[in-house]
Amino acid sequence: MKRKSKKLKTGLLLVMAFTALVCYGCSSKNSASTQRSDTTLSNKSIKKNIGSKIIFSRQKNQKKLTQEYSSAAKNSNYTLASPYIKVNPYETSPLTALITFKTNKAAKVTYTVQGKSEGTSITNTVNGGYTKSHQVPVVGLYANYSNRVTLHVTYKNGQTATKNVTLKTGDLPTYIKRAKISVSKKDTTKISSGHNKLTLMNRTTKEPFAVDSDGQVRWYSTNYSQHTVEQWSKGRLMILTKEKKSSQLYNDLVETDWLGRVYKEYSFAHKTGSSDGGEKEKTVIHHDLLELPNHNILATVSDGSKYKEDVLVEISHKSGKIVKIIDFKKILPKSMWMKYKKDSSGDVDWLHQNAVDYDSNDHSIVISSRNQDLIMKLDYNTNKIKWIYNGKSKKDWPQKYRKYLLKKDGNTTTTTGGQHGLYILKDLNSDASKTDILLYNNNIAVTNGNKKTSGKYSEGVQYRVDAKKMTIKQTWSYGKSLGQENFTPIIGYTEKQSNGNYLITFGYKKKGQESNIIEVTPDGKQVFNLTIKNPASKAYVYRAYRIQVYNDDYVFDATQD
Repeated sequence: MKRKSKKLKTGLLLVMAFTALVCYGCSSKNSASTQRSDTTLSNKSIKKNIGSKIIFSRQKNQKKLTQEYSSAAKNSNYTLASPYIKVNPYETSPLTALITFKTNKAAKVTYTVQGKSEGTSITNTVNGGYTKSHQVPVVGLYANYSNRVTLHVTYKNGQTATKNVTLKTGDLPTYIKRAKISVSKKDTTKISSGHNKLTLMNRTTKEPFAVDSDGQVRWYSTNYSQHTVEQWSKGRLMILTKEKKSSQLYNDLVETDWLGRVYKEYSFAHKTGSSDGGEKEKTVIHHDLLELPNHNILATVSDGSKYKEDVLVEISHKSGKIVKIIDFKKILPKSMWMKYKKDSSGDVDWLHQNAVDYDSNDHSIVISSRNQDLIMKLDYNTNKIKWIYNGKSKKDWPQKYRKYLLKKDGNTTTTTGGQHGLYILKDLNSDASKTDILLYNNNIAVTNGNKKTSGKYSEGVQYRVDAKKMTIKQTWSYGKSLGQENFTPIIGYTEKQSNGNYLITFGYKKKGQESNIIEVTPDGKQVFNLTIKNPASKAYVYRAYRIQVYNDDYVFDATQD
């Protein structure tokens, strides 16, 4: 009996142990299930979901064209008297042309596209000094027009020669032609335009385009873009576009120039995980990107989880692979993202990071979060917070974050709400403890903005942050006097000009029926006012830039890869 009793006890113990093990497994599964919203993706998973790589499809498609232009550049039969001319040389930039010819003696070449009114002619000198072979990239033609272009050749001995050519262009595409552009104010003596600047309309969707001070379109790309047309090194542009116009996804990032020649192309994964465990298609890059000093790309992305638009990645310009990841779920309080409600698609857009800029003074970055009404500076090496500014009360922050919160310096310093387009003004001081920031304050209280002023106006705002004193002071603003007429709940941009003026994009005016671009002097006097009415669906102006269409770094050479 004792032996039997012992066996029985042993059996009972085994059953209990097995039951406990099974229950533990159930408990673990239930725990994992309940904690899924409390976890973040690994870097390996993020890299897989984003799937960034370099591809060569567009370069291969352009290869024959580039070979043709390379042959023309080497052909001595093309002279100033009888040059080689190709309008829309890469078939995506219809208001540009390539003119190629040789001279017997070394010379430099300047071209002028004759404008229709005073101050609208565009003049550029080809970079590269004195040469006998000339490849002239012409930018700034009018659409549906016989453009008069003057080539001015200057030899080393001071002698000159000229040649006038006429370049005929076609009509504008539907989604630009339908947009009614009007200029109500234009002071050419005070506009920051120079002899080769246009106002580039970086639209939310459809074709990006650029206009002169008359509002006349002088450049556009047939490649649809979304949110992203950025100035890059070597005088190039980085454009977020897509494989086909019929596609809903913008997952091709193209380094190109004003003529449409593609130098590099990055592609991103088309499918990422969804909140229900399946897959759905997403655009990976969503609002902003910049070129780091090492020429890598820093981009605002979605990581493939149900939490979207809350991750930064650094992408190698050589390999196209991700080399650094910053997940803001791992930096900001969990309560911000765990308790945020899902949107209609089932995703959680708790941060909505819409801008990032790099500060070379202290190797840091500054970011803008629309849905937290927050701007923040991080050490780029360590991802440690340097400072935070938003309208949330200090007591509502967890204890460990309170030391990073900036205090207002002065009663006129506004609290940002749903802000956009933040960037650092690099030319104001070399003191790493002070950062001058310019942004567009939509002034809509999403979570932590100023509810008293929310919705009453939008404005361009400049701040100075003193990291030693942990203060923020407003040093300039414009827009409050325009009131609700120019209030925009989403998008917008403010850009400081080389002459000290500010160009402000009220992109979503009247619920997207209009985009209003205003240039003001530092004391708030309007010198340029342009309105675009009746844009195509979601094709309002996300950001407007005053940009040189031919800067000192740009050299076109079809003979070089």
